[in-house]
Amino acid sequence: MTSNRPYLLRALYEWIVDNDTTPYVVIAADVAGVIVPTDYVADGRIVLNISQAAVRELRLENDAVSFTGRFSGQPFLVSAPIGAVTAIYAKETGEGMMFNVEENESTDPADAAATSGNDRSSAPALKLVK
Repeated sequence: MTSNRPYLLRALYEWIVDNDTTPYVVIAADVAGVIVPTDYVADGRIVLNISQAAVRELRLENDAVSFTGRFSGQPFLVSAPIGAVTAIYAKETGEGMMFNVEENESTDPADAAATSGNDRSSAPALKLVK
């Protein structure tokens, strides 16, 4: 099955906006394919306001998040694979959802080697929570 992350991101974005709060996303800046202004990265992460007032051409697609934002007055095209988005939340309340960096988005060659091929030993297991 495909990742449920883009669907959750879109739903949470709508919920945050519908409640008149400001949507923020956290992106892992060290994931391959991430294009963000590096001056704003701290501890390998960047926090971005993705409200309609802050960005243009916001696209929350199945494989990537992209938009044009202004940083120090200069336009910048931000783009990130969907697996690099580690959280979406409302600035005013802190409510939202956190995600792990998806394994296939890792930049560590050892991790990529461990998750490639037909090795099913690391497949996720479901756990019943009562």
